[in-house]
Amino acid sequence: MAESLLFSVAESFIGKLASRVLDEASLALGVYDDLRRIKDTSSLIKAVLLDAEQKQWQNNELREWLRQIKCVFSDAEDVIDDFECEALRMQVVNTSGSIRRKVRHYFSSSNPVAYRLKMAHQIKDINARLTKVAADRHNFGLQNNYSDTRIVQKRELTHSHIIESDVIGREHDKQIIIDLLLQDGDDKSLSVIPIVGMGGMGKTTLAKSVFNDERLDEAFQQKMWVCVSHDFELKHLLVKILNSASDSSPSEHIQNFDIEQLQNHLRNTLVDQKFLLVLDDVWNENRVKWEELKDLIQVSAKGSKVLVTTRSHKTADMMSTNTSHILEGLSKNDSLSVFVKWAFKEGEDKKHLELMEVGNDIVQKCGGLPLAIRTLGSSLFLKFDIEEWKFVKDSEIWNLPQQDDGILPAIKLSYDQLPSYLKRCFACFSLFEKSSLHIDVEVTAFWNALGFLPTPKQGENSGDIGKQLLHELWSRSFVQNFVDGGSIFSFELHDLVHDLALYVARDDFQLLNFQYENIRENVRHLSVLENDLLSQISIPTGLRTMLFPDGANNKPFLNNCLSMCKYLRLLEINNSRYKNLPCSICKLKHLRCLRLVNNQELERLPDSVCKLQNLQTLDLHDCQKLQKLPNGIGNLIKLQELCITTKQSNFPEELAKLSSLEILAFINCDNLMFSFEGIQFPKLKLLSFSYCGNLKSLPFHIIPNIESLIIKDCNMVILSMGDNNNQIPKLKLKLIRLNSLPQIVTFPQWFQGCANTLHTLIIGNCENLEELPKCLSTFISLKILKIVNCPKLISLPEDVHRLPNLQGLTMSGCPELYRRYEPEVGQDWYKISHIKHVKVVELED
Repeated sequence: MAESLLFSVAESFIGKLASRVLDEASLALGVYDDLRRIKDTSSLIKAVLLDAEQKQWQNNELREWLRQIKCVFSDAEDVIDDFECEALRMQVVNTSGSIRRKVRHYFSSSNPVAYRLKMAHQIKDINARLTKVAADRHNFGLQNNYSDTRIVQKRELTHSHIIESDVIGREHDKQIIIDLLLQDGDDKSLSVIPIVGMGGMGKTTLAKSVFNDERLDEAFQQKMWVCVSHDFELKHLLVKILNSASDSSPSEHIQNFDIEQLQNHLRNTLVDQKFLLVLDDVWNENRVKWEELKDLIQVSAKGSKVLVTTRSHKTADMMSTNTSHILEGLSKNDSLSVFVKWAFKEGEDKKHLELMEVGNDIVQKCGGLPLAIRTLGSSLFLKFDIEEWKFVKDSEIWNLPQQDDGILPAIKLSYDQLPSYLKRCFACFSLFEKSSLHIDVEVTAFWNALGFLPTPKQGENSGDIGKQLLHELWSRSFVQNFVDGGSIFSFELHDLVHDLALYVARDDFQLLNFQYENIRENVRHLSVLENDLLSQISIPTGLRTMLFPDGANNKPFLNNCLSMCKYLRLLEINNSRYKNLPCSICKLKHLRCLRLVNNQELERLPDSVCKLQNLQTLDLHDCQKLQKLPNGIGNLIKLQELCITTKQSNFPEELAKLSSLEILAFINCDNLMFSFEGIQFPKLKLLSFSYCGNLKSLPFHIIPNIESLIIKDCNMVILSMGDNNNQIPKLKLKLIRLNSLPQIVTFPQWFQGCANTLHTLIIGNCENLEELPKCLSTFISLKILKIVNCPKLISLPEDVHRLPNLQGLTMSGCPELYRRYEPEVGQDWYKISHIKHVKVVELED
């Protein structure tokens, strides 16, 4: 299945071959012409990959050919990355200044002549291997396809008929939709109501239940049901709509009409008719196509409605004239009712209480997804052997037999629609445990380290690209509980979506959590969940990713991993009991991401860490015994994210060399006192201080450039700019989070400088805060305002109701605010009652 990711691998590899750094390095090493030939050959292979991927399951030889390509591309990528490592090494050597002698010794093992010979040999070997596999493509009759526009499996067409007793747990959703449909409409525009949710959530079932409700028969003169699926061509849609209309001509006549005849016939059919049109299973995100159809059907009487079901938030936003209805999973009780309906004949569940105990666990793994519950329930119908039930409970849902209308085809259809670059990103989720909460900066760091992110355009950075990809996954209903905090996102994956990631990524990615489970032959990305497993597994030397289990303390495994896995891009050792890391870590010259979070015993990092010039992320969050940063940290010239917990009070001046830094966080740095004087960090986007007890002032000269400022539990911090307090700088801040800052009584004037940009303001446990700034009503971009446990805060600004874009307001643990803004009864409730999401409670939940 990993071969389905090959097209993206090829695109990424060809992009690397076109880089300016590689051109310069290849000219210097005399392999420029060889690399040009590799690029041309790779393009020939890429052209047939999409066709090959679709045909591989009917041809074992073709599948083996794809496996060979994957191996060659992987080895080639390692060689190309070696060029980048060498270029960075030379950059450090040439800019070392006063420490030039140290750096020369630092890299004394590098011999330019030997390196040139070695690389030339490797390049020629890669060239020969690629040429051979490229020639073999002629053996399979493959078609050229230069863009990822593959044809995917389509779901069966739907119809409007339903047995109402089959609809369980959707009464509330149904009433909401019916109320929206029965509202008086604007006679100038067509009202469109989308139902949005992931595959298998029951959108079509809900739409059918609504469509067949008798109340709508009275309200609409014409009702039409059209299954759209992937076919959003205007002519086909017009034919389907006319065929569904009760007074239309027979389909054999309409099929022969041209567009002009169809649109005339449709307009004549709908004119002055109040109609309900259901467009089921819409995937189209092309606004032009939608507007073209909408213009033709917008000839009806006032009150006509269109009900849309879609998996895509982007589609819903494009089509909607109302708020979309987001369909959530079923409750536990309703889920159990659905399962009983499909697993037993009526009343038989009461005769099999032992089976029902197992059934409860089976329902739990479905996460409220109706189609998954139906699929597993149906598979157990008339089966009363408890071992069969336990097998279903303990198996991944993807490994169970299913029909074409089961949950696997339903959810995998969404995966098949993903562009190739998103498929590799989605596959990464297979390395995490189920039900994990994800933060965008952490996920983006993973994608960036593995080279999965598309090349940023001018003015963009990897964080921007990562956010765009996460938005796209959310739009396609792959992630849920998506919370946009301005410049920081959090989200989760439904358990079955996580299972899908395990399924589609199973050749290249492996989550190891069972005793005696073998590591697969071609695994490149490995996550181990149990510490005991480290002593039982053999380490694949071709690993790109290694995620250690919590509590890891197996020193031989660590040493072997660092010495054998020289192509690692991503190494995560969190919550371990290691006191130090071996100096041999410097051999991992391809390493992009090193995460060492919450290693409570870690006392030092070897200075050799600073030989890792490719490093983009270094996370030392909550390593509370760490004495200091390693010497030479300024040599990490590609570092984009640095999270620090150390006992240091003053940090080395060479931090100023980290000109690529985008995220800088200090956590539990109790001795931190310095103010970054003279350091600019031109690309910094996020600055965070947490639990820094002696920090008194902030580096205000940096703040005008950043987008997110987080300050938590810093008891001595003062927000005032001192002598510059009367100046109002122009700021770019989108997120400000202030928590447990007892020195804050009022907001400083500089806060007004982000009136045009601030998206999210979170204030918590600021016990002495007495007022919010009066200028808050001028914050035109503010969408989220959250105030928690600020007992001295007695009111919001008088004209808070004028905030134009405020969508979420939470006030908790603020007694006076609760009295004034208590829902329905508070004297100032009317000022905030219009806000979309309002939560006012006495105490924090």
